[in-house]
Amino acid sequence: MTGRRRFKHQITLQDRIVAWAKEVRKQAAIFPPGPERDMLLKKVEQTETAMHLDKGANSLELQPPK
Repeated sequence: MTGRRRFKHQITLQDRIVAWAKEVRKQAAIFPPGPERDMLLKKVEQTETAMHLDKGANSLELQPPK
């Protein structure tokens, strides 16, 4: 059985998500209004919402008292 190949990312996950969202927004701007464009924008919104929730869940302000 072979081991998993591992590597370290040079850019954080949040930075990669932001870059991906910008690229998808550029692609959506090319599309005419319609279901394809709406689908792309919805994916970006869902990803940004997930990133925002993750940021809030991992903040020090929301940690349980010790």
